Amino acid sequence: MFKFLKEKLKSWIKKSPEEIAEQPPKKVKKNFRKETSVKLKKKKDALAEIEQPKEKTEIQEIAESEQEIETKAKSRFRWFKKKITEEKFNELFEQLQLILLQNNTAYEVVEQIKCSLGQKLIGKNLSEANLQESLKESIQEILQNPPEIIKEIKSTLPAKFPFVIIFVGINGSGKTTTIAKFAYLLKNSGFSVCLAAADTFRAASIEQIQHHADNLQVPLIKKDYGADPASVGFDAIQYAKKHHIDVVLIDTAGRMQTSDSLMHEMEKIVRVNKPDMTIFVGESITGNDATQQAKKFADTIPLSGIILSKADVDEKAGAILSVSYVTGKPIFFLGTGQKYEDLKPFNKEEVIKNLL
Repeated sequence: MFKFLKEKLKSWIKKSPEEIAEQPPKKVKKNFRKETSVKLKKKKDALAEIEQPKEKTEIQEIAESEQEIETKAKSRFRWFKKKITEEKFNELFEQLQLILLQNNTAYEVVEQIKCSLGQKLIGKNLSEANLQESLKESIQEILQNPPEIIKEIKSTLPAKFPFVIIFVGINGSGKTTTIAKFAYLLKNSGFSVCLAAADTFRAASIEQIQHHADNLQVPLIKKDYGADPASVGFDAIQYAKKHHIDVVLIDTAGRMQTSDSLMHEMEKIVRVNKPDMTIFVGESITGNDATQQAKKFADTIPLSGIILSKADVDEKAGAILSVSYVTGKPIFFLGTGQKYEDLKPFNKEEVIKNLL
């Protein structure tokens, strides 16, 4: 995970402000005396090997070399008092901007990182600048840790019963598999679960979720293909009430965010079933596409949060950095494999650690 972006960020961090100033500062104190003594020693040894004294010009050359080294060192020491100007920062950030954009980071996020990083670096002495720490802090500011869903469900039950969650997203985002993983997590946390096959449009969708329901040994409420998806969710909620089931997970048909009719249908599903949570499922490997899809869904219905599937093969990580900031909603989980247990709670500190 994050392989490409991590390597690029590390190379940028190593290109510290010292290079912008075109001076190698941290070696100055260490090398100055050594450089001076080595050069003088060579000159003096050369004189000692000659029986007759050298001409005065040679001695003058030694003195001039010593003076040149001292002057150069003083110039280098003055580097420590130089400050990072806005112009120098912009030169430095151009490289980072290119790295982030090439790794599918949304432009809004790149601009936010630039603003945050600029506030931390511009005006600071070059000797005080810590690119890695400053970048880490800037990324921390755009990411948010989600609420703990398990605790939230426990605190809601039994006052609100059952707890209803609707899953939305586009075609092929891994929504049904993610629902199965989430059902597995809930069962292991002590909740009873019911699934609703409200994707009555896609061929074989009901058979797919039935397979997961059988594996997990949880009930599935379903109707024929072409049935009203909102009514499937409604029936599942009534079933859960009658059989005292804690949580209802409603699958929905994948829909392109550009299709107004399908988005209106999704609004109806949400309006009829009044979920406690609505979760967008997107593929992390689609980068900016996942970010724009999530934003469109968030503009249409009240999203509670996001699950990003296929995070285990997302080497660019742009969606992980972008989707939460652009939508204003937290990432709840990352899908990290094909097994039911491969649903990992999102933790921004861990993400930053993997990146930097």
